[in-house]
Amino acid sequence: MSELTTLARPYAKAAFDFAVEKGELAQWAEMLAFTAEIARDERVQHMLEASYSAEKLADIFITVGGDQLNDFGQNLIKVMAENKRLKALPEVCEQFLAMRLELEKEVEVQVISATALSEEQQQAISDKLATRLERKIKLNCSVDEALVAGVIIRAGDLVIDNSVSGRIRRLSDALQS
Repeated sequence: MSELTTLARPYAKAAFDFAVEKGELAQWAEMLAFTAEIARDERVQHMLEASYSAEKLADIFITVGGDQLNDFGQNLIKVMAENKRLKALPEVCEQFLAMRLELEKEVEVQVISATALSEEQQQAISDKLATRLERKIKLNCSVDEALVAGVIIRAGDLVIDNSVSGRIRRLSDALQS
């Protein structure tokens, strides 16, 4: 587990608990996503590495954030700046979104196919995974012609490789053993 993951956990948990209490999960998800993008900016990364004061860094984030940040979001930025944790904002956002998905019993699934999937195919995949995982499914579909045919499905730790290239790779591995 990375240091940023450990540093981000209390902030993500506090923001999540507060958002649930206030019924503002969507608003907090947007605020955290926006501040995470600010933290990822190369110029901001240089400022975080430099010896700017916590107050100055918080002001930069709050100014850039503008109307995207409510008072509570601004307070989170100030606290994280005081504790020199603004670098962890992308990880805070990621952990917050994971907690939200768990609360909403939803899982994001990556579906990579050799050709574009029809609506019916997407619905069939979604229905089968919903039954198997006992969660609502959110599909993110993409095309990779290198698969030749078939699909690769990734849902958290679950990977289903039903592609021709995957089968060829497994066959090659078995023949070399």
